[in-house]
Amino acid sequence: MNLTVRVCRELSSVDAASWDALDHGGSPFLEFGFLRALEESGSIGRGSGWAPVWVLVEASDSAAAARPGPPTLVGAVACFIKSHSYGEYIFDWSWASASTRAGIPYYPKLVVAAPMTPASGPRLLLPRDADPALRRAIAGVLCDAVRSLAQDLEVSSVHWLFTTADEQALLEAHGFKPRASFQFHWRNAGYATFDDFLATLASRKRKQIRKERARAMAEVDALEFVPGDALTAADLDHIDRFYRVTTAHHGGRDYLRPGFFHALAQSLPHRMVWARVRRAGATVAGALYFETPQALYGRYWGADEDIPFLHFETAYYAGIERCIARGTPLFEAGAQGEHKLLRGFAPAPTHSSHWILDPRLRDAVERFLEQEADAMPTYIDELEQLMPYKRGPR
Repeated sequence: MNLTVRVCRELSSVDAASWDALDHGGSPFLEFGFLRALEESGSIGRGSGWAPVWVLVEASDSAAAARPGPPTLVGAVACFIKSHSYGEYIFDWSWASASTRAGIPYYPKLVVAAPMTPASGPRLLLPRDADPALRRAIAGVLCDAVRSLAQDLEVSSVHWLFTTADEQALLEAHGFKPRASFQFHWRNAGYATFDDFLATLASRKRKQIRKERARAMAEVDALEFVPGDALTAADLDHIDRFYRVTTAHHGGRDYLRPGFFHALAQSLPHRMVWARVRRAGATVAGALYFETPQALYGRYWGADEDIPFLHFETAYYAGIERCIARGTPLFEAGAQGEHKLLRGFAPAPTHSSHWILDPRLRDAVERFLEQEADAMPTYIDELEQLMPYKRGPR
């Protein structure tokens, strides 16, 4: 088998079925439909600060000359040339500031990530069920191709964000330095009902959650999950508005441009499910989830008014209940948020890997990474002591 590297700037030059046939793990955020919606809405591409570069590994066998035809896509990496650090959630603002003070340009840089999405998943997209030796060989080709791309583009650095643990180990072997970080994730211990989950909590926390759920639901008529293929144009308008209201309320940036959610409902409806909250015949709040057999991902929450505990009900408790009902093993509810800890979400490691071109900045960043890695286990242990479970974290 002959492996060749192809680099392209247009998603349309990639076959959608071949891209999605690669192993995405349990994450939908590098599936073709998600990327296509980002592109169609202008959330990535010209003027966004996220300029896509698709690195592809294609295979042909020795008999290809006798049987002409297109090569087979066997590996891919979604890269983005970045002119800023917004929408990444593995924060490097201090690195950029130190670089600027030292007279070392930090932008542009190269980022391997699911844009604007702090969810873990494979970044080296490899053939499903392939021989492990072949997967390692293709992964090595991709790692080398990304570094070569960085050198050709003359960027300051390469950043692989929210990789898997196995990928981080492989990337370290290829010269990318690991970084330790964490989020709060909920894991399904085989609960049959939400009450079974509550039974594992300390009595005070169990009563608190029941009160929060009761107070939230007393203020609304219904909370229902609406699958992506059943979302109306009005529903999608609500999702878009809620997203922008929440972003503005928290002083953030609306990275996802108007039209994104409508495009997503066309290109990836089977991954979408919306927790829609209604009162007096009107939609007053909601949270958009993405769902695969391996995980539930809570994303864009918003509301027209502040109803006590409705955020917790819509964005956390309803998601936990759905995981239990469907036997979903993992619930990722987004970045940050120590308040998730008291609601059954445990600190979980997240992984990134980094390569800095300039040796002066590289040395400083590597010292920082070592210090951060040394401190992280102690901090996670302290957080685990605050877990609401009867006998520590589950």
